[in-house]
Amino acid sequence: MSKYKKQAHVVYKCDYHIVWVPKYRFRILTGEVGRLVDQDIRKLSEWLGCEVIELNVQSDHVHVVVSIPPKVSVSTYMGTIKGKIAIKMFKTYPMLKKKPYWGNHFWARGYFVNTVGLNEEMIKRYVKYQEEEERKEERDQNDFNQPELF
Repeated sequence: MSKYKKQAHVVYKCDYHIVWVPKYRFRILTGEVGRLVDQDIRKLSEWLGCEVIELNVQSDHVHVVVSIPPKVSVSTYMGTIKGKIAIKMFKTYPMLKKKPYWGNHFWARGYFVNTVGLNEEMIKRYVKYQEEEERKEERDQNDFNQPELF
């Protein structure tokens, strides 16, 4: 797997660590429900053009490390994943709509997201020394293009 991905007009590496929970953090994501959530996250991610790098469905929360292309926002990704899975869960398991469960809400509002990428210090160093490196490359290029005088 290449570190960077390509599309028509962009080269990117947009990896995110996302965590979300069922409503009231009920421990419902076990057994068949957990397998169904895992399977649906993978299918929906592929449908959106995203690549699941790591996925872990715990009994009361979901962790995913996913590569999302720039044309898909994180909020669009999460809205699709949470919305489609909730609809499917309520159709497959209608008893989840009854008390003490959710009514019409399977997932809690919101989610945690963090970018996964290059080391922050590496980026700071790159930005700090970028101009100096470009000048050095430009000097080397000019020296190479100069005809030698004998």
